[in-house]
Amino acid sequence: MNHPATNSSKRRRQLAALGLTLGVAMAPAAMHTLRADDAGKLDKLEQENKELKKRLDTLETVAKAEGILPDESKPHNPLLTRVAGTKIEGFVTGSYFYDTSTPPGQTSPGYLWNRKSGNFSLNKVKLTLASPPAEASGDNWSAGYRVSLMFGQDAPIVNSGSGITGFSSVREAYVELNAPVGTGLNIKVGELISLLNYESGDGGAANDNFSQGYQWFYTGNGPAAGVQLGYTFTDWLDAKVRVQNGLYAGPVDNNQAKTVMASIGLKPSATTWVNLVGSTGREGGVDSGINVASLLGGWAVTDKFHLGTELDYFWFDTKGGTAPVWSTGGFASYSFTSMLGVALRAEFLSDARGVDASADPLAFPLNTGNDLTSFAFTVNFKPVPNVKIQPEVRFDHSSLVGAFGKHNDRVILGLGVSYLF
Repeated sequence: MNHPATNSSKRRRQLAALGLTLGVAMAPAAMHTLRADDAGKLDKLEQENKELKKRLDTLETVAKAEGILPDESKPHNPLLTRVAGTKIEGFVTGSYFYDTSTPPGQTSPGYLWNRKSGNFSLNKVKLTLASPPAEASGDNWSAGYRVSLMFGQDAPIVNSGSGITGFSSVREAYVELNAPVGTGLNIKVGELISLLNYESGDGGAANDNFSQGYQWFYTGNGPAAGVQLGYTFTDWLDAKVRVQNGLYAGPVDNNQAKTVMASIGLKPSATTWVNLVGSTGREGGVDSGINVASLLGGWAVTDKFHLGTELDYFWFDTKGGTAPVWSTGGFASYSFTSMLGVALRAEFLSDARGVDASADPLAFPLNTGNDLTSFAFTVNFKPVPNVKIQPEVRFDHSSLVGAFGKHNDRVILGLGVSYLF
């Protein structure tokens, strides 16, 4: 079976050879005829030229059909040009997990992603359409866009505003501009992914662990509508400043208060990176403020061994005073081969006054204090580059009596599978 690209290359070589042959054949014929002082031979030359022109016209028609030459008779279609430059990608993720604490209603509190114990789940279907990113330049304007849609069991937690008309399937959507300021000022306007989280909300399709850590939800935040300015000063220093609806408001807020978030990115070496993130703003009214300080970092110890960390501190302003929530997490992964690797996540989260991991969307009961400890060990098996199979065992502990049904501890066992396209 011939590959289409091979046939195309072969056809182009044949056309080029035909053109060269016609040119070579044409030269001696002309010289021979010019030397003849004979009207009949001039007539013959004219006939040969007509035949050659017909052959060249045929050759040009074939070349246009093959795309070797542009066809000026056809109008330019800018829409088709833009569509051809659009990148389409995404993934599909499914899983089966079992919670040994046998939670009431089979719903595992505080667990992402498969919250229904003993059930097969279609966790996520993600579809992203994106243009090439705006090119950083100090001389010219450029533009781009990105749209990501998420469907499945995890969508209500991951998406920007599930339940709000027009946003139930939106994960992110923004317009990106490069303004010719300095080396290029990056501007993003729309629904933007949080700057706070080490782990991606895409779960096992993007992370080394299949389940999501407590930090991603309780000391992180979901997507929100806003505007962001980004600037790269050097190869090792960049900064981002964002103004958005409240920290947890998502795409539509119920008040006029805004949250300001800033991030400084450092790359001390080719194998290490650190992000320092700060945030301040009001949530749920002018008397409720949330201030955040966070550190994210990663180190590629070798090509196969990677380490990461996340440290978060939140100050919640409440009627009873300031309520702190803090967390610390560590991540390690090792690849034995391109097909097989392992990952470990360890984390601790302290919500001493029950303002965060209490009566929340992940079903922890109302409480006045909840400290959480978690360890997750995951095997990453990639039989082909597009597929990730992730068996996982996870241990969780809560200081809250009966946090997991009638238990303070639980073990969750299972397996997730993702196909990336």
